[in-house]
Amino acid sequence: MSPTDVSARFLGVDRDARHPTVRPADAATLVLVDRSKRTPRLLFGRRNPKLKFMPGKFVFPGGRVDAQDRRMPVYGTLDAESERRLLTRVTRPSPARARALALTAIRETCEETGLLLGTREAGVPEGLPEGWAAFGAAGVFPNLEALTFVARAITPPGRPRRFDTRFFMADVADIAHREEGVVGPDAELVETAWLTIAEAKKAEVPNITLAIIEEIETRLDGGNRPWLPVPFYFTRGGKMYRDSLA
Repeated sequence: MSPTDVSARFLGVDRDARHPTVRPADAATLVLVDRSKRTPRLLFGRRNPKLKFMPGKFVFPGGRVDAQDRRMPVYGTLDAESERRLLTRVTRPSPARARALALTAIRETCEETGLLLGTREAGVPEGLPEGWAAFGAAGVFPNLEALTFVARAITPPGRPRRFDTRFFMADVADIAHREEGVVGPDAELVETAWLTIAEAKKAEVPNITLAIIEEIETRLDGGNRPWLPVPFYFTRGGKMYRDSLA
C-alpha cells in the first residue's frame, strides 16, 4: 500500500520552518494506558509554560536517546514484532538500537513523571549507568516485555529541533514504583493527568500528538494485537505522509 498524503491535517502547524535542516535525533515516548475502568485513560503531562519548546502543551512523557541507555540491564526482551518493526526503514539497524529506544521511553517517563515501569522479580539492578539511579534505589529492573511499539513520527525539516520518535505503549499495571516530587512548578512537567481519549482530543496537544491519540484509539479498539500495523508519519517533498510498518 502506498503512503497516504496527510498534509491537510497539519496545515498551519509551525509555518516558520526556515531553520537549517538538521538530522533528526532518535527519541522515544511512552503511552501509559489505564484500563481499570470501562473507558481507558492515557497519561499526559503538561509541559512547563516557561519552556521554549511546546510550552504548556499536554504530551506523552519522552525524550531523546542517551548513549547510556544501551548499557542498562533489563528484565525480558521486546516482543518479536516490535523489534522487527523498530529495525525497519532505519539506517544501521541493530537489536541494540531497538533496545535502547525502548529503554529511553522508560527512563524518560521516570525522569518526567516519577513512574518506574518494571519489575522487582529479578532483584536489585547493579552497576547502573548515569540517569538510571532511581531504578537501583527502588530495586526495579526496567521490563521490556511490558512494551509494545505502536507508532513512529519524524519531525519535518526546517524545524529548530527534529526527532525520529518511536512511540511505545504499556499498561499502568506494569508500574512498579512511584517517585514523589518529580512533577511540579519548576519541573519539565508542571502536572500530569489521566485523560480519556475523548478528553485528550480536546486538550491542548501538539498536532502530531493528536494524530497518535487517534492511532492509539484504533489500536485499542482492535484489541492491541501484536500483528496490528504500526503507523509511520514522515515528510517527503514538503508533504506529510502516513505509512504503515506492517
